[in-house]
Amino acid sequence: MAGGVVYRGRGDNMKGSLSIALPAPPLPPRASRLACLAAATVAFLVGVAVGVTLPLVLTSPPEAPPHSLPRHVQAVEASTESGGGLVVTAPLHTWAPPPVLNSEPNLAASTAASNISEQAPISSGWTINSTEWLDKDMPLDVAENQVEWGDMGSALLEDEVYWGAGVEAALPRGFPDSEVESWRKLIRRQAVARLQDGCGRMQNRLLTFTNGTKSCCRYRQNHDQIQGEIFSFYLSRLLGLTNVPPSALGVVRAGAWQWAGVGNQLALAQWAEERPVVMTRFVEDLAPAHIPVPLRPSRRRLHPLEVESLDPRDLAGLAELAQWSDLIVFDYLTANLDRVVNNLYNMQWNPGMMEAPAHNLARHAPSGLLVFLDNESGLLHGYRLLDKYETFHASLLNALCVFRRSTAESIKRLVMAKDVGERLKKMFRRHEPDLQDVLPPIPDKSVKILNERLASVHKQISRCERMYRNS
Repeated sequence: MAGGVVYRGRGDNMKGSLSIALPAPPLPPRASRLACLAAATVAFLVGVAVGVTLPLVLTSPPEAPPHSLPRHVQAVEASTESGGGLVVTAPLHTWAPPPVLNSEPNLAASTAASNISEQAPISSGWTINSTEWLDKDMPLDVAENQVEWGDMGSALLEDEVYWGAGVEAALPRGFPDSEVESWRKLIRRQAVARLQDGCGRMQNRLLTFTNGTKSCCRYRQNHDQIQGEIFSFYLSRLLGLTNVPPSALGVVRAGAWQWAGVGNQLALAQWAEERPVVMTRFVEDLAPAHIPVPLRPSRRRLHPLEVESLDPRDLAGLAELAQWSDLIVFDYLTANLDRVVNNLYNMQWNPGMMEAPAHNLARHAPSGLLVFLDNESGLLHGYRLLDKYETFHASLLNALCVFRRSTAESIKRLVMAKDVGERLKKMFRRHEPDLQDVLPPIPDKSVKILNERLASVHKQISRCERMYRNS
């Protein structure tokens, strides 16, 4: 066969055959050189094209979908009145102020925030797809209390040492003035139907009024602890703190209409006649509250750097930490011995005390409110023991360099006016006009110490401002 070779198997009667083509004869030398030159030229041109276009492709990546970005840098959408949208990027460093948007505030976001915190400052109305940020396993009542930091167009901190508007908006409402006033009216119009053991110390009792409302009633032999409880409550209202449950004074009179139905129970409780008591609203659904991790070690500190290391999506945790900043200030002012200082003092016997729940502090599970309980050692008893416990009080205050702006402003007003004593006495006269002869007002010596401690807190706030605003 021309151009090939035919291989026959056994027998010539095989129907198939295998044909293998022979290679073509080589090109002449001149033609071979031309073919090589053409191939080299084509390869060069292809290399140039790839070298030019490849950098352009690599430096212009396709736009990633929003869900592929880290959550803390997802786009924040600011709606305008016209219905249009403006997309900005949340600052990576939360100390940075939010961008200024040429748009009107989002009324819906502002309204929602005001429902959560009456005193929360309202900033520009940014919104975000916040349902994506919520923990799907979080109980509904807790999830509904979450407000994304982008909703208020704020950073975690403002002016370096103050909690931002987003954190403020996430704070539980607490006990507003309207509830405090309603409580005062209720205990003056309702008879006591039952006394039973409970509410801490041996002689305290859990009261039930005829309408079913309950109260933790504090009874003491000494006036100073009753004074400490009620005047600490008044001070919390002056500072704008809504974490102390509504409280009001009463007086034990077995023959009076309010106590007539529980005369035998009064005798069993060994409550004496004409003794003042503090009636505090009973709060349901309380859980233990633990000391935040930054405040547990011996070198404790809650400064801007510690806040910056936290997850900005954890609004519940940040709101609780903001309440702790108020608690430290409040307990320093009153020299309360029976809360965190109790944990600190007992570390000499139990090194794990700072990991245990804080004494006389509870967390309202549905809302996340920290409830400041049992303030009877404040302002009088605690002041007498400052020589023993001031080291613990000072260590907590010195560890704090992040504050709520509203609390800092209240401190400044009281320091400038130097009228905290008169304000407390005025509140006592206004709210308890019929009990002026039953309980003495706050002593002048306590007022003097309180003014000194107000000045110390104001000095700490100013020191933190200078330290971090210049950094």
